[in-house]
Amino acid sequence: MAGGFAVSKPGDGHPQFNGKITWYVWICGIVAATSGLMFGYDIGISGGVTAMDDFLVLFFPSVYARKHRAMENNYCKFDDQRLQLFTSSLYLAALAASFVASRVCTRFGRKRTMQAASVFFLGGSALCACAVNLPMLIVGRVCLGAGVGFGNQAAPLFLSEIAPAHVRGALNILFQLNVTLGILVASVVNYLASSVHPLGWRYALGGAAAPAAVLFLGSLVITETPTSLVERGRVDSGRATLERIRGTRDVGDEFEEIRAACARAAELNEQERPYRRLARPESRPPLVIAIAMQVFQQFTGINAIMFYAPVLFQTMGFESDGSLLSAVVTGGVNVVSTVVSILLVDKVGRRKLLLEACAQMLAAQAAVGGIMLVHVRADGAPTKGWSICIVVLICVYVSSFAWSWGPLGWLIPSETFPLETRAAGFSFAVSSNMLFTFLIAQAFLSMMCTMRAFIFFFFAAWIVIMGAFVLALLPETKGVPVDEMVDRVWKRHWFWKRCFRDDADQAKVNSTC
Repeated sequence: MAGGFAVSKPGDGHPQFNGKITWYVWICGIVAATSGLMFGYDIGISGGVTAMDDFLVLFFPSVYARKHRAMENNYCKFDDQRLQLFTSSLYLAALAASFVASRVCTRFGRKRTMQAASVFFLGGSALCACAVNLPMLIVGRVCLGAGVGFGNQAAPLFLSEIAPAHVRGALNILFQLNVTLGILVASVVNYLASSVHPLGWRYALGGAAAPAAVLFLGSLVITETPTSLVERGRVDSGRATLERIRGTRDVGDEFEEIRAACARAAELNEQERPYRRLARPESRPPLVIAIAMQVFQQFTGINAIMFYAPVLFQTMGFESDGSLLSAVVTGGVNVVSTVVSILLVDKVGRRKLLLEACAQMLAAQAAVGGIMLVHVRADGAPTKGWSICIVVLICVYVSSFAWSWGPLGWLIPSETFPLETRAAGFSFAVSSNMLFTFLIAQAFLSMMCTMRAFIFFFFAAWIVIMGAFVLALLPETKGVPVDEMVDRVWKRHWFWKRCFRDDADQAKVNSTC
């Protein structure tokens, strides 16, 4: 495509590749990032639907009865394992699907994997919208989970591989921006559907088909990544695609780097399967970082708040409509703050955004916990002023997450693995995210019932650990081409460089890394 933005970046002693940030790259990125829109819509829709009386009466009548019982404990009215399974079953399915998606991604490409994700989502949306009993509802959620596993595996890799190095962060964060847009759209849909009786919840759940249809149709016109094409032996197509997305025929240096990386990956994978290579010392730095980023992302408590925002706000004393509207407000803050990340991530770097967010999230979580401890009792609601204060603090917390751990939790793992273990390694990141998302979704309402306000202090303690991890072990990856991470990042890091030694020192490597 002819149109685009010219690339002119000063060097740092390493060659800068020629090309433009073309409109076609942005179009491909926006379409691929629609996978995040599907993911975000589901995160946002489940909490709102579980707060709708029509839905509870049909599937969870005991929860409906507790919700309307005058003296019911505020912290425990939604504590029901089956209700939590409605939310969490999707993420358990995504966990299993991510490993299948890794192989599909390598064998058939990133584009085909995203197409498969859209098909799973279309089927799951139909089942959920038409559900007449709980098993049918859960099967629909499992189909949606397969879509999440496939989409979250392929889309971040696709975005990292088509982006020029100096804007890779911004382009990759389109995925997280779409996640936040999905959450916001779901919150608005929940607010509108809550007044449509008795079918509002069906419209809300069926709405997931809209972004799935966009991804399916869009994936028919976007390209495959040059790396995936070369990796699967389609060298000429890979070069032609690289020329198209860079807006120039002068892509020789970048193409040779891609081809060399693919040749090296093929040679290594003939000797040893990618999943076995992940057990080698030199694979440990990106693997540890990828898994840790996903675990920490969930233990910020963000998905507990996003899943159950309407329920949580009802606990704080808001009526049903007020709680849904508050969820819309936090969803809007989430979107705007993710745009901040797009603007800053390739300027200030990954580490600074993560560390600033740790301080801001810690202060907000501790303040919310303190207010709820004093002013939200089991059998009474806080005053309107304190309730509004809690919503403001949650917005402060959400904003810091949205420009840091939210997008960077997906960006960093997608850009740090070498090609020979990229799909396999990223599948561990996706599966780790889904495992801990499942655990939080399944346990949060029970934890809130047991721990009450102290649940916010629980997540605050994890934020302290996260900050220490970033300071000590997370290297900066801003502006580094994905196929140069080993030489320019891992081998220069004070701790991780011990994982890279000559074969003669292999025993020492195994003992120190």
